[in-house]
Amino acid sequence: MTAPTRLGLFGGTFDPVHVGHLDAAAAALRALRLDRVLFIPSHLPPHREADPRATPFHRFAMVVLATNDTAEYRACDIEVRRTGTSYTHDTLLGLHADGWHPSQLFFIIGTDAFAEIATWYDYPSVLDLAHFAVVTRTGTPATSLENATVSYVNVQTPDVSSTEIRARLAAGQSIADLVPPAVERYILNHRLYSAPVNDLHGETERIHR
Repeated sequence: MTAPTRLGLFGGTFDPVHVGHLDAAAAALRALRLDRVLFIPSHLPPHREADPRATPFHRFAMVVLATNDTAEYRACDIEVRRTGTSYTHDTLLGLHADGWHPSQLFFIIGTDAFAEIATWYDYPSVLDLAHFAVVTRTGTPATSLENATVSYVNVQTPDVSSTEIRARLAAGQSIADLVPPAVERYILNHRLYSAPVNDLHGETERIHR
């Protein structure tokens, strides 16, 4: 692949990454004619009451597995390697320092997260650091901002959340079709999200039988 000129940036906790994330990235890739999408797991997300359940290492590894089969996707460790709170402002400035112009960067975000953009670090200046690609999500209306470089990607992504996946695992329930198969195997093999070991083994047999 040649050097990209339109770079998508998909930041998030990815605790774990799931099919909704991948569908949102695919929709933005098509609608905005992106050359590549970087998935950027946060080290410490600024807008969560509790720390991520999985370590940065595990969350990055799951993103690598989820993106391996798509040529336009890359896992990026820029925030995992940076200690402290992961601010989008710092990430975008780091990319500018690497030679990227704000007009080349497309930050992919769901409408639910974009509705809280006014609470972000260095708002509203952060909106000038990249183009924001807002992907619609089930049950969340689009939010408009004046004088902001914002595009709306009108597609309904699957109604799935990382919270739901963690709850299902803790209850020993199947997460088939909610995450890529490689991510499912990784979660089960590493016994992530406090799922009971006995239930996980039984669930694995049922899923792959």
